[in-house]
Amino acid sequence: MTKKGIGKVGTELLTGLSEGNRSIFTVEDAARVLGRDKSDVRKLLHDLAKNEWVMRLSRNRYLILPLEAGTAPKFTEHEFIIASHLVQPCYVGYWSALNYYGLTEQAPKTVFVAAPKRKREVSIMGVDYKFIALSKKKFFGWENVWIGPNSVPLSSKEKTIIDCLDHPEYCGELAEAAKGLWNAREEISFKLLFDCAKRLGNGAVLRRLGYLMELFELEPKIVEKMNRRLSKSYSPLDPTKPKKGRYSSRWKLLLNVSERDLTQWREH
Repeated sequence: MTKKGIGKVGTELLTGLSEGNRSIFTVEDAARVLGRDKSDVRKLLHDLAKNEWVMRLSRNRYLILPLEAGTAPKFTEHEFIIASHLVQPCYVGYWSALNYYGLTEQAPKTVFVAAPKRKREVSIMGVDYKFIALSKKKFFGWENVWIGPNSVPLSSKEKTIIDCLDHPEYCGELAEAAKGLWNAREEISFKLLFDCAKRLGNGAVLRRLGYLMELFELEPKIVEKMNRRLSKSYSPLDPTKPKKGRYSSRWKLLLNVSERDLTQWREH
């Protein structure tokens, strides 16, 4: 029996895609399944999207929306998989990566996606996707991880920490980045962490990283190497907080977050 609003050809398409485990697909994929011209397929996909059988993710990509009796459409794909199809190239990072690696217990409601081009924030079925436009110099440091049968680009643990120090606003606040650094201390390469900070090219990141590593008594030799690379200008320790507090001449930082606020999570 043909389902209402989908038709015989639509049923053939979704059945063929599902059998090939292609819940996210392109116009070209659909054309191959049906053996039809892409212009005809686009018209079909427009109708399927209108009737909520599929959702358009980007200019050429769609997601199958399976329906259950009496319920609204539900995704079958992990939000990171969806994120990787919204803009390319990209990687999932910042607070999302911190949580994925278990470096913070805070589960963000937004998926943070780094890309070398601008894209507006979108909300898909209750999940917000925030896109952070990075320069080519900063767009590095990801690896592919497997989520089910899908490969998803995710920032490495080292790059996740560095990105969060670069933009604490995308991980909640600096205290979350500090927590991530501490929790990852036995899982990361501090040499690679230092290299990532240097490659990023933001002196404030080196200052924040050096300060936190010294606070946590981590790798004193690397800490001294960081300290020798500092310029004379000052940066706020946490750019998301008001610019008031004492200055650290050693780290060229405005300490606008107290040590207690940075480490309060260790008391729980």
